[in-house]
Amino acid sequence: MRRLLLATLLLLPLCVFADTTAGGHTFTPPQGFTKSGAGQQVVLTAPEGDSTVTLVDIAGASDAKDAAAQAWKTAQPAFNRELRLASERPSRSGWVDQIAFSYHTAPNEKRTVQAIAMRASTGDGKAWVVLLLDAADATLEKRGAPIGTFFASLRPRGYDRENLAGKAPHALDPEMVEQLKAFVAEGMKQLDIPGVGLGFVSGGKVVWAGGLGVRELGKPERIDADTLFMAASNTKAMTSALAARAVDAGKLRWDQPAAQAYPRFRLGDAQAGRSVQIRHLFCACTGMPRQDMEWIFASGKAPARSVFDQLAVMQPTSRFGEVFQYSNLMAAAGGYIAADALRPGKELGAAYDEAMREMLFKPLGMSKTTFDFAQALAGNHASPHGDRLDGTTQLARMDLNYTIIPARPSGAVWTTPRDLSRWVLMELGKGNTPEGQPLISEANWRERYQPQVGVSEDVTYGMGLFVDRQLGITVVTHGGDLLGFHSNMIWLPDYGVGVTILTNSDAGQQLRGPFQRKLMELLFDARPEADERLKVAAANRRAELAKQRELLTLPVPPAAAALLASRYRNATIGSIRVSKRAGKVVFVFDRWKSEVALRNNVDGTQSYFTIDPGPGIDFLRDAKAAKPTLVLRDAQHEYRFVAQ
Repeated sequence: MRRLLLATLLLLPLCVFADTTAGGHTFTPPQGFTKSGAGQQVVLTAPEGDSTVTLVDIAGASDAKDAAAQAWKTAQPAFNRELRLASERPSRSGWVDQIAFSYHTAPNEKRTVQAIAMRASTGDGKAWVVLLLDAADATLEKRGAPIGTFFASLRPRGYDRENLAGKAPHALDPEMVEQLKAFVAEGMKQLDIPGVGLGFVSGGKVVWAGGLGVRELGKPERIDADTLFMAASNTKAMTSALAARAVDAGKLRWDQPAAQAYPRFRLGDAQAGRSVQIRHLFCACTGMPRQDMEWIFASGKAPARSVFDQLAVMQPTSRFGEVFQYSNLMAAAGGYIAADALRPGKELGAAYDEAMREMLFKPLGMSKTTFDFAQALAGNHASPHGDRLDGTTQLARMDLNYTIIPARPSGAVWTTPRDLSRWVLMELGKGNTPEGQPLISEANWRERYQPQVGVSEDVTYGMGLFVDRQLGITVVTHGGDLLGFHSNMIWLPDYGVGVTILTNSDAGQQLRGPFQRKLMELLFDARPEADERLKVAAANRRAELAKQRELLTLPVPPAAAALLASRYRNATIGSIRVSKRAGKVVFVFDRWKSEVALRNNVDGTQSYFTIDPGPGIDFLRDAKAAKPTLVLRDAQHEYRFVAQ
């Protein structure tokens, strides 16, 4: 489920001081890491002591592969891991010819091992810089922001960082809209995306809203301005706006302890729970980890209050305010606490749905936006799509997406290109509706943008909002990801410009970043990088899918299928029923199901891997357990399913 490549980390500098390599290249050390090494290498060790990032200057190498081999020989002379995949990375920050190498690890190692080799664009063609990552998965997820900070801050000697400050933007006029639409159309072609909804905002109005492509493969209905998509975690910015309305109404305070506002709120760590204020529910700064298995495997029919039951046993894995750790359940709790303050006495889910509809969506004219799945699916809506094992796109079932309903303030909103553009107009209007009517006070609108935790170099997270100043101008964003739906909203507060993108395919993840970059290029004549980013993203997607298919055996061989019990259970997240029919092995969970393939791991263990369009989840068979047992892990947690 975790496909975290060092080269694609979004988490970029929490510190402002820089260091220099032997080759004269500059970088910002990751916060909290210990620096050691000498000569051509710099070793950065995580506070946990189980993870390192090593930077190695290579004076001469024939290519990226040779440079990576030399770097490993310098840092770990006995290194002999088998290469899993070599992937090109786009040029960035003065680095060219970047290749990322990922290596095979066994599931029980719980480690990620990778390398990135790159050359300076101004170099002699022989000198390389190599980044080596050898990290425990738990530490890598927890310390992703400072590690990504280090990577993004690494710049060649003498490189001038791109800075758009002071440049007057071109108008986001119909001609530019057509250029952006053409770029998206090309991205859809390269990535095999069936449909995309788009909105463009400038000068206090929606310049264009509509769509490209179809709602569902094999059917003629086209995407239009009123087609509903799941916007997933874009919901968080909307939910923090509901909290702002509660603060405006005197029902909550940003510095109010969450447990005081809603006594049922508590965490598995009592001290951490007492430290959480209303603002912190949206900040990704409390040390609470991304513990999504708790709701992904739930029934989807659980009541809203179940969010508080789950949080009550969860433990933080970092210190309060130390690092960025994204938490869906904390944001969900924030939405429900705000709703309870505004609609006391109602069931939490009903209170939230009503408050969002009446206090935000209706005043903004977002007439189609809803949390009602039945209503959305009955009308003009996009269907989700995912990847077949052969790399082609296919229709996906909606069942897994229902699991977000109990935690819906964090990610269950359905919206349209037209409606989401009106939300961006409100943000650009400093809390006023597109017609100029006050919705959120400017003071509390602004509070949502205040930095709560560092995410990257000149990127901070507020309350459900990323505020990005990497290019010398302010860009505010948030994205959303669920099965078959990937989206983003982007606005430039100082220029009154914004865009939205909604996609109906998992490949949409790879379109969002290049689309945002293309916007910067057209507005500010920024360095032309978007086309290469798109091309590389499409190629890497194809390569990753091909490698994944190569490692899987389908159907599951009879001998491996025979080792599976008919039913398993984990007390925390539910049950698995194993169906074996017509040569297929299917894992059936409380709300969703998937066929599985067999993967033989490098250490001789075997895993059953879900292959229906979706996240691709690995269940490791524990051959040493007394009873048939399957082990499910995310980066920081383990769940054991035992035969019943």
